[in-house]
Amino acid sequence: MIDINQLRQDPEKFKTACQAKNVEPKLVDQLLQSDKERRELLGKVEQLRAQHNEITAKLKTNQDKSLISQATTLKDELKALEPRLAKDEKDFIELLQQIPNPPAEDVAIAKDESANQVIKTWGEKPNFKFKPKDHLELGEALDLIDVKRAAKVSGTRFGYWKNEAVLLEMALIQLGFTNLLKQGFVPVIPPVMIKSKAMQAMGYLEHGGQAESYFLEADDLYLVGTSEQSIGPMHGDELFNENDLPKRYIAFSTCFRREAGSYGKDTRGLLRVHQFNKMEMFVFIRPQNSDQEHEWLLALEEKLVQSLNLPYQVIKMCSGDLGLPAARKYDIECWLPSQNKYRETHSASSCTDFQARRLNIKYRQKNNATDFVHTLNGTYFAERLLIAILENYQQADGSIQVPKILQAYVDKETIT
Repeated sequence: MIDINQLRQDPEKFKTACQAKNVEPKLVDQLLQSDKERRELLGKVEQLRAQHNEITAKLKTNQDKSLISQATTLKDELKALEPRLAKDEKDFIELLQQIPNPPAEDVAIAKDESANQVIKTWGEKPNFKFKPKDHLELGEALDLIDVKRAAKVSGTRFGYWKNEAVLLEMALIQLGFTNLLKQGFVPVIPPVMIKSKAMQAMGYLEHGGQAESYFLEADDLYLVGTSEQSIGPMHGDELFNENDLPKRYIAFSTCFRREAGSYGKDTRGLLRVHQFNKMEMFVFIRPQNSDQEHEWLLALEEKLVQSLNLPYQVIKMCSGDLGLPAARKYDIECWLPSQNKYRETHSASSCTDFQARRLNIKYRQKNNATDFVHTLNGTYFAERLLIAILENYQQADGSIQVPKILQAYVDKETIT
């Protein structure tokens, strides 16, 4: 959530931010009008409350009929106005939550992903002497993937990972915890269902986000679409001490997405599914350190991909591809031989104080003043990384080499 005081002072800045993120700029005018009406009504209600309290105090010692009449009139006026104020407050918050986090100054302003920038390329693409198979063909031949039985049990966009594919994932989990605990991250297995208030506060429901989410209406619970959605709210309405920051978590959980709007996209295999596992880094940090932390999270992701010797490129997202909470975002895209192109496997986002304002998470500075923390998140690995491993490490005979760094965990060099 943005700072309403900043919006009052510079509405044009937020209209520009809306336009940069493909959000209707008129929302800013609607918000300002709502804010004006809300504050005017609030002032009137507070004045009536003060008058009523004053007369009520007098009535304790003086039961004058005119005072009783005034108290009754004021009480009736308050009964009429207070529901209107509650509605105005609700409408104001709903509009405020639709205003996106402005893009960082170094982010390119453009409409969609076609303007995203490739800022780095690493590794050599495999030079196969044969036509490479895709992950599904490889996985079915080696009994690593079963989408047919998953379709029977759960429907489309589901799959069973089996045998050595499971061991590869467990190896990545163990490697992730081993690497990140050395960097001071706290390991967490979080809930995968969170209250609607918590999901709303993370900023993922507005502007189409709700269509992507699974919602259990009877329980008022959302299934998380990414692991950080249950980490941010952990510290809702809390106050950190400055010395406790940065607070870093590494969370492992299953995630769920409807994949709304993806009809016909990536229907083969397990690249785009409704359920997947993920390790996510999440950081609460002082504002002055958040840009440096963002680059560091990206470096940690790159270090993992490099240790697996997977070719990749780093993408810096333009404003139109950022989403509501992020001020800046990087993607890592690993090479998929079967598609002859790079596909996203990781992301790293800086959300500045946007989520912290919605969650009311602050820190106390050395001068005793308080301020909102900044939040950042970054994928350490998701199951798409398994797809990249299967395809890049395939051999002419249909077997798959195990990346050297994972061999000790899997206890074999080749999957046959």
